[in-house]
Amino acid sequence: MKGHVVAAVDGSAPATAAVEWAAVDAQRRGTALRVVHVCEPQVHDASVCEPRVHDESTASCTDILEAAVRRARELTRDVEVSGDLLGGDVVRALLTESHSADSVVLGSRGRGGFAGMLLGSVGLAVAGHATGPVVIVRAPTPLWYDRVVAGYDGSEHAEVALDYAVEQARARGSQLHVVYAWQLPLFSAYAAPYAVPYDGLIEDIMAAQFHRVAERIAGRRERDPGIVITDEQVCAHPITALIEAGRTADLVVVGSRGLGGLASAVLGSVSHGVLHHVTCPVAVVRPHAEEPPEP
Repeated sequence: MKGHVVAAVDGSAPATAAVEWAAVDAQRRGTALRVVHVCEPQVHDASVCEPRVHDESTASCTDILEAAVRRARELTRDVEVSGDLLGGDVVRALLTESHSADSVVLGSRGRGGFAGMLLGSVGLAVAGHATGPVVIVRAPTPLWYDRVVAGYDGSEHAEVALDYAVEQARARGSQLHVVYAWQLPLFSAYAAPYAVPYDGLIEDIMAAQFHRVAERIAGRRERDPGIVITDEQVCAHPITALIEAGRTADLVVVGSRGLGGLASAVLGSVSHGVLHHVTCPVAVVRPHAEEPPEP
């Protein structure tokens, strides 16, 4: 933990929900809260008749920031809440913030996003390149399930994500539910004639992998006896399994990429799919020590 949570705001409804989530998170985990708003410069696109304007007056930027800081203070007590106006490109500004933050929290879509998009370009870029955890919040949470869900595949990123999920469950006094999903190879799924001799081998491999994961989670229970940790190993696509588990979760936590990701990928297909389809807040976790490439 690096001492403070960063919440990014832009005046949109998802950003307000992100500030509220970050304020409550800072309260229960005993960290400071830093609220930031990036005042983007004016940008004209000569290729269209109407200029594409992202310019905000200083007064407008200040109003957005101050409203967010007030809201955060309303929801907290004894939490150090500060606000800061930043300049330049919003993604680069938030990536810089991530280097010194415990986590960065932002809304799923900003004011510039298309109404049909569940995840905007800023959220995707920050989740894919930030150092440390990034939490994407879509909307205020109407219900609480007292359950944190963590996707797990045994990779280094999954281990770090599980550490964050344990921390969140401990702070919340919630149950932690760990999901490991293993998808059958395509040829086995279609039961091709030439795949029949391999069915037993595939089942043995799957059973052995399930057993290894169960042993690792059992080790977590021993290290964290104060937390109720449950787990399930399912034969399904990881995205499908996490979407289902996320229906009754307060937070879904995934690593930024897992065993199936290419070494050069900054955001794996599972974390990408979860961000787009899980409706509760999602935390994408990358090891702080890892240096992500420039976006």
